[in-house]
Amino acid sequence: MKIEILGTGCAKCNKLEELVREAVGELGVDAEIIKITDLNEILEYDIMMTPGLVVDGEIVCSGRLPKKDEILSWLQG
Repeated sequence: MKIEILGTGCAKCNKLEELVREAVGELGVDAEIIKITDLNEILEYDIMMTPGLVVDGEIVCSGRLPKKDEILSWLQG
């Protein structure tokens, strides 16, 4: 599984990374977690606000900090 966290390094972006790492650990899934901070790369995903979360190439959330339960469901689903 490939998980991409889109954000420039703000507090919400950092918290999203923390929540994703916790969720991956809880589920025990094999995941590559990539943090994308370059604005030009983030713009390629066509999101208007960060943080953004991409799971296996699909944007599952952008512009808000999701709850860990949501992240768990996206990683399981």
